[in-house]
Amino acid sequence: MARTDNDTWDITESVGATALGVAAARAAETESENPLISDPFARVFLNAAGDGMWNWFAAPDLPAEIAEAEPDLQPRMQGMVGYMAARTLFFDQFFLDAARSGVHQVVILAAGLDSRAWRLPWPDGVTVYELDQPRVLEFKSSTLRDSGAQPKCNVVHVPVDLRHDWPEALQQAGFDASAPSAWSAEGLLPFLPAAAQELLFERVQALGAAGSRIAVEAPGPDFLDPDAIAKRRETMQRVRELMAKLEPEREIPEVQDLWYFEEREDVDAWLRRHGWDVTVTPAEELMARYDRTPPQHIEGAAPRTLFVAAERAEGN
Repeated sequence: MARTDNDTWDITESVGATALGVAAARAAETESENPLISDPFARVFLNAAGDGMWNWFAAPDLPAEIAEAEPDLQPRMQGMVGYMAARTLFFDQFFLDAARSGVHQVVILAAGLDSRAWRLPWPDGVTVYELDQPRVLEFKSSTLRDSGAQPKCNVVHVPVDLRHDWPEALQQAGFDASAPSAWSAEGLLPFLPAAAQELLFERVQALGAAGSRIAVEAPGPDFLDPDAIAKRRETMQRVRELMAKLEPEREIPEVQDLWYFEEREDVDAWLRRHGWDVTVTPAEELMARYDRTPPQHIEGAAPRTLFVAAERAEGN
């Protein structure tokens, strides 16, 4: 599905379907022998969405025909599950550290099927604002409501497209720009044009009082590398062709078709330039820290992204 300036999607379509893929990876990790994270709601979302390509990550084994034709695919998917587990824990710890330090406003940009408001042990007084497309948030809230889930903090859904005037919607929902806040941009930036990314951080800068924090999953050094792009596309195309033969009715989207491959300023450089104290952790270092090192014999078994954490200094 080609991207357009004001495209929208349901949870099983376009960018929405990628949230189900991430949920499937979290479900696979949660149900593994030694899980790094626990997300009991990931499986709930998958069951509600029904069958689709996202269920591959949550299944213990690939179809035999796929595994035989593409022997690297299973370890590659295991690497991605490990990556998603490490990514999830990074943001979990970031938010809990911020909340325990006294930050009571949390903003999850492009929240998707993030279930932190329902599964983390939040201190009293925390409000989590979840921003995403209206249909995505409706699927999420109705699924959780039907399952009997109860949030562990005050959660406020803000149905808005991040390419529109979300600061106004956020403040109308109760956000206080004069108080410190904690923000996340997880699994988001490649889906934004470069200009929209710049605007996103300008808006966070305008809303984030001194003492605010932000955590970002940022594109890595090979994001615009033509060879890396071509290799990812080639691997995915082979898988799509195999699956089309096994299950012609199942469409597997090309995720890279949903991304904007445009030159953009490095996130850490932008934040430093605007008065934030920044730390950067490469994905491979983060995964090693959590004992989730991807298979070494498989090239590109996990994204080479950067995990950026920053705090806005006083007076900036």
